[in-house]
Amino acid sequence: MIQYIASDLDGTLLPDGGQDMNPEIFDLILQLKERGIRFIAASGRQYHSIRQLFLPVREDISYITENGSLCLHQGQVIHRGTIERELGLRIIDTRKEFPDCHTLLSCESRAYTDSRNPDFIHHMRDVLHNDIAFVDDLHKIQEPFLKLAICDPNGTDRMEPFLKERFSSEIRVVTAGRIWVDFLAPDADKGKALEVLLKHLNIPPENGIAFGDQQNDTEMLRFAGTGYAMKTAAPGVAEYADRITESVTEVIRTLLNTETP
Repeated sequence: MIQYIASDLDGTLLPDGGQDMNPEIFDLILQLKERGIRFIAASGRQYHSIRQLFLPVREDISYITENGSLCLHQGQVIHRGTIERELGLRIIDTRKEFPDCHTLLSCESRAYTDSRNPDFIHHMRDVLHNDIAFVDDLHKIQEPFLKLAICDPNGTDRMEPFLKERFSSEIRVVTAGRIWVDFLAPDADKGKALEVLLKHLNIPPENGIAFGDQQNDTEMLRFAGTGYAMKTAAPGVAEYADRITESVTEVIRTLLNTETP
């Protein structure tokens, strides 16, 4: 019996680089709800940004945001993970070795960046619809750090190995799409957040499906009853999945046509 569907967004439910959800998914989510199946949006994006994407059904779904650092159900925070401040500041300072890259610091109230690049600012504020503040010095932010991310507009190939070598013994370092490297607290990943949410909802993990395409999805794919890696997934991701698919909506449609109401 299927009781939940958890899906990554960018590169999975959304085409890579896409910002407009296929309206079909809203109808499918409502059909799932009628069957008693909970839809969970699981993304590295900010809560505010994800809610904008799912406007027609935003009150009908649950949220795993910031790659598992913040999980919400019906507006209530179910789980949060934080990065130790001193470590976070060292990561922020390391980014200065990559002057053409940008840092995004996610806190519970909003995100912060010290970038002044107009293209990056436009993308974060106007395309992704992040609630974001621009500051001169990220060291001045006193809120707990949920997630740190570094954006390399040229792709992660240059930056990822360097950052993993320097920090992977202290913190989880994962790619999140083509241009992002994310730093996650030890108790924060999509799989852990899904585990906490399902316990809150009293749903067995085996009674569900998860979809993903990047390193930040692997724990969720492994934890769910059935994990689907996208056909276009990053190298190695499929090893954590049970099946491969080209389309999330196609799998959901098949489920709705076969699952007993």
